[in-house]
Formats: sequence, C-alpha cells, structure tokens
Amino acid sequence: MEFRKATVKDIDLLIELRKKQLVDEGLNPDSEIDTELYLFFKNKLNDGSLIQWLVEDHAEVVACGAIMFYEFPPSYINKSGKRAYIANMYTNDRYRGQGIATKLLNILVDEAKQTGISNILLVASKLGRPVYKKFGFQEANEWLEFNCV
Repeated sequence: MEFRKATVKDIDLLIELRKKQLVDEGLNPDSEIDTELYLFFKNKLNDGSLIQWLVEDHAEVVACGAIMFYEFPPSYINKSGKRAYIANMYTNDRYRGQGIATKLLNILVDEAKQTGISNILLVASKLGRPVYKKFGFQEANEWLEFNCV
C-alpha cells in the first residue's frame, strides 16, 4: 500500500471519496455538492490549511484522511491559538480492520506536531469512534452546536 499526499490534481477523486464517506455515515445524497466540494478542496489545498492523505492499493484509492488547520484567539492553555481538526477519514469497506485508519491517524498527528499544534479535534462517526478511542482520542464536552437553517 502506498500512502501519499493529495494534490489539486486529485480533486475529482477527493470529491468522490467525500461523497462516499458521507453516504457511509448515513447521510442521504439528496442534493448536488460537487461545485462546493471542488471549491473547498481547491482553496484549502492551495492555502495549506488542509492536508489530505490518500492510501492506494494497486493504483486504487482505498482510504483517505485529512487534517485541517485553523486558529482561535490565544488562551492560557493554548498560547498560539493554533488547532487542528481531523476530517475526511474514509476506508473502503473491503479494507477495514487492517490498521489503515490507525496508520493514517499517525501520519495526521505527525503533521500537526510538525506545525507545533498540540490540540486536535474531530467528530467521530459511529463506525470510527472505536478507532479514535483506541488511538487515544478522548470524549470532550467543549462544544455546543447551533443550526442556523
């Protein structure tokens, strides 16, 4: 298996992987989001705020994972204000249970460490939660959510 960083040349592939991930998480693909995903990946890959990794087996992409970087105002517990968010974690069902997601998490955490980030967040699907907890992610009650729609 080959692990590699995605580039803007991979955007069409990233769009398809993201849509597979969303359906896998139980969301209904009842609207077209290709244009929005294209702009998101183009902008975030170009400005460096997203690093997306792909896992290939014989030229077929079988898994992916990403880390996004963003800043909050500095605080006493995070003087830089820099944080990271793990996103777009997806493994083809034929490849699950082989440790691929854990290898991706190690790579993504290393990306965060290289930029001096010590706080990484994620929202886990029911399927991904055991992987993240085994890796060392812990439940946190830090967030509240409001849906404006």
